[in-house]
Amino acid sequence: MRKTVKDYIRTIVDFPHEGILFRDVTTLFADPRGFRMCVDQLLAPYAGLRIDKVAGLEARGFILGGAVAHQLSTGFIPIRKKGKLPGATISQSYTLEYGEAVVEVHDDAMQPGEKVLLVDDLLATGGTAEAGIRLIERLGAQVVGCAFVVDLPDLGGRKRLEAMGMEVHALCAFEGL
Repeated sequence: MRKTVKDYIRTIVDFPHEGILFRDVTTLFADPRGFRMCVDQLLAPYAGLRIDKVAGLEARGFILGGAVAHQLSTGFIPIRKKGKLPGATISQSYTLEYGEAVVEVHDDAMQPGEKVLLVDDLLATGGTAEAGIRLIERLGAQVVGCAFVVDLPDLGGRKRLEAMGMEVHALCAFEGL
């Protein structure tokens, strides 16, 4: 039987705390066939579309986004946690389960009118992705899609992004938290 992307992802029980089923994509990244399949499937819906940049959300989105950008022959833009980028940045805050976080992008990373694909490993509540989308749009670029390896539909991230008018592409889904 042929393996799917989901088959390469391991689940770690009670990480980072009790009651959480952590979907670990590092096992997917470590397998050459699994990783290649993942990158190919992430970019497949966007083949033939104009994409000027791929933006990846820290940190696993850098691994995926870099590979997708390479395959699409486009530039890669890191969206990082506050204080990690060396140049002039713009910031966007978002809420977490307990508190708030901030992501940033260089203020010259994208030009008005550029088409950007947002990439990350996992879509949970959608807060980080929404913050990334807001940064991209504040620079005048347009998000052409949001691509994820894993969707956790019970946490509502897909609905949140779709309510913003975003096209969401996920390779697999896991029920629960």
